[in-house]
Amino acid sequence: MITKNKNILSGGAVAFLLCLLFCMAVPLPLCAAGTLASGGENGSGNQGEDAAAQSAVPQADRVTYQEGFFYESLSDAVKEKITGISYGEGCIVPYEELKYLQVLYMDFEGQPQVGEIICNQAIAQDLVEIFYELYQASYPIERIRLIDEYGGDDTLSMEANNTSCFNYRVVDGTSSLSRHAYGLAVDINPLYNPYVTYPNGKRRVSPAASEIYADRSLDFPAKIDKNDLCYQLFTEHGFTWGGNWKTMKDYQHFQKALPQK
Repeated sequence: MITKNKNILSGGAVAFLLCLLFCMAVPLPLCAAGTLASGGENGSGNQGEDAAAQSAVPQADRVTYQEGFFYESLSDAVKEKITGISYGEGCIVPYEELKYLQVLYMDFEGQPQVGEIICNQAIAQDLVEIFYELYQASYPIERIRLIDEYGGDDTLSMEANNTSCFNYRVVDGTSSLSRHAYGLAVDINPLYNPYVTYPNGKRRVSPAASEIYADRSLDFPAKIDKNDLCYQLFTEHGFTWGGNWKTMKDYQHFQKALPQK
């Protein structure tokens, strides 16, 4: 008869140790709030939402429209982030005329996300009201990030289907300042709502990946037309739509006139 070693752990002790090791190796599940802040399980919004959280240091003049929807003057952190990128050399718009906005939106997976926008102070109240109504209606927007996260490159931002506003730049193909340069224009879901021009009589679609979406007779998600909620809200707030232009079409684009001084 073989005598068992008394130092050998009992079956119950072994099971306890295995359970303890397993718990140490597996992280705790994310809470709902953490999922919202990090952009959801797929990680598609992490960079933008983390940036928004870092930028959202309350300023003395913060105006909160609804929970999650506010605007305020640019913090030092925001100024540092945009200077030399969207706020380029020679920018004629003073920092004091710009506002930093935080808004909530529903992404293409139907998940709530946090977005950030820089705009002219003249349209800040308009935008928090519009984006609040879009959020309440679960209107799909793929992402809302400062264009600085794309190096201020409008094409890269459009290809990523990024909704944005302020960017000190000229109109593509011209030497004239865009309304974006003043923070008075917003591009919504630009990949599905392209900029269509006709240089020398030949159609040009920007971004190039949006070629199929230049055919507005097609039915597809996030298409802006006159029956669309986005169109209705922006026009109700006094914006004009690039889809109504005669010699070119900018289906993503809503703008307001320069405020009278």
